Amino acid sequence: MLETKNIEIYYGKIMVVRGLSLRVERGEIRAILGANGAGKSTTLKTIMGYLDDQPDKGTIWFNGKRIDGLETEQIVPLGIAYVPEGREVFPELTLKENLMMGAYTRRDKSVSEDLDRVFIYFPLLKERLKQQAGTLSGGEQQMLAIGRALMSKPSLMMMDEPSLGLSPILVTEIFEIVRAINRDGATILLVEQNAHKALSVAHHAYIMETGRIVMEGPPEKLMNDEDVQEFYLGIRKEEAVRGEARYKRKKRWR
Repeated sequence: MLETKNIEIYYGKIMVVRGLSLRVERGEIRAILGANGAGKSTTLKTIMGYLDDQPDKGTIWFNGKRIDGLETEQIVPLGIAYVPEGREVFPELTLKENLMMGAYTRRDKSVSEDLDRVFIYFPLLKERLKQQAGTLSGGEQQMLAIGRALMSKPSLMMMDEPSLGLSPILVTEIFEIVRAINRDGATILLVEQNAHKALSVAHHAYIMETGRIVMEGPPEKLMNDEDVQEFYLGIRKEEAVRGEARYKRKKRWR
């Protein structure tokens, strides 16, 4: 569905993404994990056409069409939606006006049906349609940002740090909704620092460091890797060994 081939991205003279190649298959949730500054958000913004004259090298394909070099307003109607880091709702507009901005490029007659679908995911939004978006809490604004993206009726949703700044309860709720959106047919490319949550929903994940993909695979494989456990899941090597020993003892006595 989506494929980047050897893309390189520069900020001035600094290369921030180095020969990056990744694929997102239809119907999947794929996650990109990595520390701050790894190039994760830059990758999403480049795919979305947000950065002028990017990538400097390589190609980006979506459903068999080459999209690098296209403007954002040309990319959205192809079926890609973007939920930016930090929500970036329109604070002076009402919730309904924000949601309808997501459908701005649409000319079909099913917008109202998709609005009702957003309310199934986020019933709270329906109760506050006339409220200004800037008065919402961080969690509510995240719901609104996801709902706004859904209103473009995307086949691919790209989400940048949806858990950022949210309470643990809201993080769990947001990831349950991510899973539900995927079950309902949307393919998702997820950038996230919360490795535990991202790996709990993803079908496949990439580990990104200093602009490169250094590891990839299904969540089970990555969660069993010692480096991933220590640097991304917060499990020290000796703790992982003790945990494996406990598991083996329990298995022996079953």
